[in-house]
Amino acid sequence: MNPAAQPRVAIIGGGPAGLMAAEAASMAGAQVDVYDAMGSVGRKFLLAGKGGLNLTHAEPFARFVERYGARQHEVSRWLQAFDATALRAWARDLGVETFVGSSGRVFPHDLKAAPLLRRWLHRLRAAGVRLHMHHRWLGWQAHGTLHFATPGGERAVPTDALVLALGGGSWPQLGSDGAWVAPLAQAGVDIAPLQPANCGFELAWSAHLRQRFAGAPLRPLVAQWVDRLGIAHRRQGECVLSEYGIEGSLIYAIGAELREQIAERGEALLRLDLAPGYALPALVERLAAPRGKHSLGDWLRRRAGLDAARCALVFELTDAATRADPHALAAHIKALPLRLRAPRPLAEAISTAGGVRLEALDDNLMLRARPGVFVAGEMLDWEAPTGGYLLTACLASGLLAGRGAADWLRAQQGRQDARETRD
Repeated sequence: MNPAAQPRVAIIGGGPAGLMAAEAASMAGAQVDVYDAMGSVGRKFLLAGKGGLNLTHAEPFARFVERYGARQHEVSRWLQAFDATALRAWARDLGVETFVGSSGRVFPHDLKAAPLLRRWLHRLRAAGVRLHMHHRWLGWQAHGTLHFATPGGERAVPTDALVLALGGGSWPQLGSDGAWVAPLAQAGVDIAPLQPANCGFELAWSAHLRQRFAGAPLRPLVAQWVDRLGIAHRRQGECVLSEYGIEGSLIYAIGAELREQIAERGEALLRLDLAPGYALPALVERLAAPRGKHSLGDWLRRRAGLDAARCALVFELTDAATRADPHALAAHIKALPLRLRAPRPLAEAISTAGGVRLEALDDNLMLRARPGVFVAGEMLDWEAPTGGYLLTACLASGLLAGRGAADWLRAQQGRQDARETRD
């Protein structure tokens, strides 16, 4: 560090975690430069907001942190510094008011990502944060100098502290391509393999179902599964039939368990209650009534409340003998078995599981193996379902890493001043 100069923090990655780290470090008095491989920042953020930007969720904190599964203890500490309430206040400070939807999800009033991002970038630039586009990080050169590929050739950039916020490995066309794994692994950083999260799962549908019902919503329904500890679960929600299998918010919410079961056993068994409004005995009685001239599909619509897509699933996954027996048919409608074969590829997933293991970091998200280097966002080994949980934790980790970088620089400067005083 140059004691006569303002301490410098480099942020690599211009997504929400990186921009929040830049804001936190700048507010703490550091000179901040943000580098991104793309031509503009926040591309995944903007795309995620196309259908209505889901900023966070309004449920109680104790329930909120449970959404982070095996990493809830660690993530809850991030959220204590920046939770859903703090996120809404932060947006309000940017001039963006929010509201709570019927599902508890929190959105900007205009449902758009672009106005919030524009206001945020304006505030960052006004604070002196400098943005450098088309800078692809290649790793480190001698003495910790950052090594970038740029349109004008390779560039070496010195810095006093570094925050890495390069995203996971999903949606690589927007910049999150996981290319950071190699240089960090070479530096001795412990990294869990990147895996798809919030993704669909594959089933072997017939050509008829793929051609006629791909894109059809399935609602209402209840998913039923047994986890790897043998505990049975039920969860109500919605999902969508796809050409390759099944996807949607209900699937994303339980995707981590399904993915791990497939890794261990080669498949995951998920059962769907297609008629949650009827208890099994009542459904048996309704289906056992004389059908007359009604087709079975029409009968299922009339007596079980199934729409065309749910009827198609019943025909897809039952044989003629089952469909002819009201008891067996009702049992299948209440627990239709889906054998999931594989998650969709990482490049198609909404988010990423795996990444830099949290055990490799201190409480300020600094790499133990490389002092002065902090990591934030989806690069870290955690995951969460959609619903605002991903964005909230990315922002919280960025805040923690940015503050951590500034605090570390102050501590370094204090030690250097003390040495000079002794000398």
